[in-house]
Amino acid sequence: MAAEIVNPRSDSNTDRVGPAGADEPFDPAFALHRGGKMAVQATVPVRDKDDLSLAYTPGVAKVCSAIAEQPELVHDYTWKSNVVAVVTDGTAVLGLGDIGAEASLPVMEGKAILFKQFGGVDAVPIALATTDADEIVETVVRLAPSFGGVNLEDISAPRCFEIERKLQERLDIPVFHDDQHGTAVVTLAALRNAAKLTGRTLGDLRAVISGAGAAGVAIAKFLLEAGLGDVAVADRKGVVSRDRGDLTPVKRELAEITNKAGLSGSLEAALAGADVFIGVSGGTVPEPAVASMAPDSFVFAMANPNPEVHPDVAHKYAAVVATGRSDYPNQINNVLAFPGIFAGALQVRASRITEGMKIAAADALAAVVGDELSADYVIPSPFDERVAPAVTAAVAAAARAEGVARR
Repeated sequence: MAAEIVNPRSDSNTDRVGPAGADEPFDPAFALHRGGKMAVQATVPVRDKDDLSLAYTPGVAKVCSAIAEQPELVHDYTWKSNVVAVVTDGTAVLGLGDIGAEASLPVMEGKAILFKQFGGVDAVPIALATTDADEIVETVVRLAPSFGGVNLEDISAPRCFEIERKLQERLDIPVFHDDQHGTAVVTLAALRNAAKLTGRTLGDLRAVISGAGAAGVAIAKFLLEAGLGDVAVADRKGVVSRDRGDLTPVKRELAEITNKAGLSGSLEAALAGADVFIGVSGGTVPEPAVASMAPDSFVFAMANPNPEVHPDVAHKYAAVVATGRSDYPNQINNVLAFPGIFAGALQVRASRITEGMKIAAADALAAVVGDELSADYVIPSPFDERVAPAVTAAVAAAARAEGVARR
């Protein structure tokens, strides 16, 4: 797969207008997307009958027979070892919500070209016409022989947790829900550097997360695994705590491992004296609640396009401010993580992606900043060419150390 700078399928007579035709003003987004953002590209020539006989029949039969006898050869003689399925059901697409499988395809294509550009990994968008968790699992299991890994994308919570868990149990290739773990990896990297900048460790910090969906749950678990002092997670009804009788199974499990301080009530109340705010929910946090946080606090307001705390407000009170937007410093962007994570896992033919591999990815990402660390630079740019190689190497090494590498 390759992203084409010049789209060979575009029509120069229509690229200068909007989706409805000549009556619509020019829209560069529609112009860029016309015909799709990616194409299949051959890696070998087929110039004559000799090439054809090698690339297809009869030459291909020798390779097929060899793989049938020694299945592991599929990694050497097909693209399997460097291709990821980007799978969605279209139920939680960006900030658009449940827009369906076909409407999700532009995002899945975008994800695929990011895999290629930033990680050198081929990726195939797969949008499924079902939202049933078991049907999704069965479909992906049947598709799995064609792929070296599975990136789950834009699948709504809580089904995403079940789907990922069941696929991890049934497949021997990496399965990674990026909305959960990619976000968590980049958040941890930025938080490590923010703590370092202010002379603290993760264990010194108490965090509050707004949002108990896929990202919020994963971030909370991952930060605790990495050594965070305490974290409380808030949903629309307030802090997720053991005394609430309305929790889903996922939130009940979350209540057991978070909120050591025993907080209850509103998100705003929980922020009083907190060191860290992490927003993955949307909405708006009132300025007085931000002002009530501890000195040298960190505000990571990652909702797009409107952060939960506007950076201008956050900067009044916080030592470090991060968003999900590209037009402010410290963008918490998943593209910093998933290309390198998959590249590292595929490089060693890992059977799965472990917590240790994710922590290694976060540590490598944080280390890229190095001596340039400042309040406006706790996380590198996605275009920093050091990022993907550093994450790839760290993940591959961690896979070997944890015994999940097969080469």
